[in-house]
Amino acid sequence: MLRTSSKIIFLLLSIVILLYSCEKEEDLLITEPQTDERSASETVQDTVYSDAELLKVLEEELDLLEQEKKGYITDVSSMDIVKENPKKVYVHYLPWFQSKDFDGYWGQHWTMSNQNPDVPKSNGNLQIASHYYPLIGPYSSNDPDLHEYHFLIMKLSGIDGVIFDWYGSKDLHDYGLIKQSTETFITALEDLGLQFSIMYEDRVAAQVAEQSHTTSIIEAAQDDFTYINQKYFSSPKYMKHNNNNMLFVFGPHHITTETSWNQVFDILPTSNRPDFLTLWAASNSVGVNATGEFLWVDQDHLLTHEHYYNTHQTTDQIIVGSAYPGFNSFYNEGGWAGGTDSWTIDLNNGTTFIETLNYNHHERSDFIQIITWNDFGEGTMIEPTQEFGFTYLQLLQQYTGVPHTSGDLQVALDLYLTRKEYTNNEQAQRLLNRTYKYIKQLDMNRANRVIQAVRRFL
Repeated sequence: MLRTSSKIIFLLLSIVILLYSCEKEEDLLITEPQTDERSASETVQDTVYSDAELLKVLEEELDLLEQEKKGYITDVSSMDIVKENPKKVYVHYLPWFQSKDFDGYWGQHWTMSNQNPDVPKSNGNLQIASHYYPLIGPYSSNDPDLHEYHFLIMKLSGIDGVIFDWYGSKDLHDYGLIKQSTETFITALEDLGLQFSIMYEDRVAAQVAEQSHTTSIIEAAQDDFTYINQKYFSSPKYMKHNNNNMLFVFGPHHITTETSWNQVFDILPTSNRPDFLTLWAASNSVGVNATGEFLWVDQDHLLTHEHYYNTHQTTDQIIVGSAYPGFNSFYNEGGWAGGTDSWTIDLNNGTTFIETLNYNHHERSDFIQIITWNDFGEGTMIEPTQEFGFTYLQLLQQYTGVPHTSGDLQVALDLYLTRKEYTNNEQAQRLLNRTYKYIKQLDMNRANRVIQAVRRFL
């Protein structure tokens, strides 16, 4: 379905690079936390540090920690990434995971109805509700170490921001936990200079009204929009397009008339009304309140892309393309779907991701939403996994044109793993805070040396 010669050339080149990276995967990627005192990042960089080198680094960093303690050094830096490709890239993010290590229990998105992460499988992995396994293992969305890791590797891959899947302001089902988790991310996002936006689920408003938490579905949505306006729009890193806040709705499926949406939007100040984007082919349900539509993964795959662009090429609405690695839902096996989502889109070892990235790049999309960063239940994640390592982020680095490599991603991963290994070592954590600052400054060599010094001597 690719339409231009340049698109085909890029695809062929990317496949060659992808095949080469797969051949080198044993050298480039780790598939489980390292227990050796030397990390995989040393292998990536083909560097072995002597004890004398690392002791010198350790002494220097301890001295810098003392200067920080006295207030002589403050960090006012952001993480400035140079991108050759000007197209903005955002990732759809699911902040809905809980882990036993961090939260005291396994959340339903790791268990669904019939999986038990307390039970290890024959390969040593925990039993989770997914066909794929996170490179760092199942995690908690509330974990600040996770925020640091995810956002550092996003920045190093040329990602501009995050679109959070958001289930309203009320404490219903696990929706309150999702709201709480979303808000734990914001400080880390702002510190690294990533933007964020909200993808509203209007079905939540219907559920809130059905359970008599509000007098009507309209009131429920109004409460949610008031919360979004007060809590999220005020962030200096809230996502804007043409200087307007961006708000998405996955649908709408339950509030489906222009009159109803007029009532919802009337709750917002007229000076702060956002650009409001619906799911593709759904903007008629919102009327004049809709300023655009976004693509989503669909079983018709590239035919859906073709229909979307053919429909919107002549409009002045905001156009949001989608790129995804594939689709392989676990919902039926996990006991959730009741026979739905039985279709698949083959991941093809990265080819599907290349194909969808290229399609959107050569069409008139204002920006791209990657579906998704971490939906393990539907198998659309580009987050590093045991199955694919950094493959999708390496492809994204090529696409965005950032001057960073899998070796840089590995340093950020090593920071996460070392934080977990030294959880109860205060001095090590303070040194790893310094490592985070070096990665922000893109001094990956120094960051790696500090990590190795911690591992060897603390």
